[in-house]
Amino acid sequence: MPLTSALGDIAHVIQLAIAPVFLLTAVGTLLNVLVNRLGRSVDRRRTLVATLPKLEPALATSAQGELGFVQRRVRLIYTAILLAVVAALLICLLIAIAFLDALITADLSQLVAILFVLAMVALIGSLTLFLREIYLGVNTVACPIH
Repeated sequence: MPLTSALGDIAHVIQLAIAPVFLLTAVGTLLNVLVNRLGRSVDRRRTLVATLPKLEPALATSAQGELGFVQRRVRLIYTAILLAVVAALLICLLIAIAFLDALITADLSQLVAILFVLAMVALIGSLTLFLREIYLGVNTVACPIH
């Protein structure tokens, strides 16, 4: 393969890789939001667990109920983070295979398409869990302890 042809192919792949790179940036931003929400939920759980033995029975029941919701939120956020990381890894793999496709003679376009679809499925799952976690956070009655 002549050098100018290879450079032209690589330049074309760089142009095509811009969209997945922007998608990767969006997934990174989503991960930042999810990690912040996870931190806040974990801090709330620690506060509830630390004050639970000192509470009067009525307030302890309320704190136990909130603790159950916080546990569900933590699990949802953790799973959303897992799916977002899987999406990011699939996008990175997609970009690498797109460059590899430009350098070798094999046609890897179907693999690139499959990786893109899998990345989108993982991202959709992550966003769905994120939405569910927000719903739980908004509709959970907080125990009046700080």
